[in-house]
Amino acid sequence: MKKNIIVTGTSRGIGFELVKILSEQGHQILALSRNEKPIKSLNLKNVTPFSFDINNKSDLQQVKTFIAEKWEKVDVLINNAGKLVNKPFTKITSAEFEEVYKTNVFGVFELTKLLIPFMHKKSHVLTISSMGGVQGSLKFPGLSAYSSSKGAVITLTEVLAEEYKESGPSFNVFALGAVQTEMLEEAFPGYQAPVSAEKMAKYIADFSLNGHELYNGKLLQVSNSTP
Repeated sequence: MKKNIIVTGTSRGIGFELVKILSEQGHQILALSRNEKPIKSLNLKNVTPFSFDINNKSDLQQVKTFIAEKWEKVDVLINNAGKLVNKPFTKITSAEFEEVYKTNVFGVFELTKLLIPFMHKKSHVLTISSMGGVQGSLKFPGLSAYSSSKGAVITLTEVLAEEYKESGPSFNVFALGAVQTEMLEEAFPGYQAPVSAEKMAKYIADFSLNGHELYNGKLLQVSNSTP
């Protein structure tokens, strides 16, 4: 069954691979990213790329208008967009800390809130977090903003699953380990992850379509390595 799917952070890495995988399966995709060119260049007929800033009110309104006029319902939302700053705690500025939270937490809040009225009992919101946001996991210096923001969306997911357990949608969150993406290279220059962006995207795509049948309000640690 073909679904209406929204993916954020689609200009590179896992988000880019997700769009390719899900579109090949015939689903309708709304690909949201500040840089729409990488997806646009693929010329996929069932994909609508939006140049989209998750913190921009008019961009959010554009998405709402598109859904209302073209789709009327949303089956899957994959909150994949992320921002990372790698700096010692005493060197990171308030503005930098806030920017990370604006994308990783408030962006998830704004878009999810906007889309819930278009969702139904069997819809699924899957948020991509990090092992760095999991309580008790190994932490890394320099990632105070990133890791704490990823912890916030884990708890947000658990609360929303409880709040919407009668009406839907379902909410789940993945804490990813090391995946070979541009963001990983920014955080750990030179580190080679054991998992490719394409391989992780395949797993995320499948879970986004089917995982809500067995899981709701769950944090799943998707990692075979540290970091």
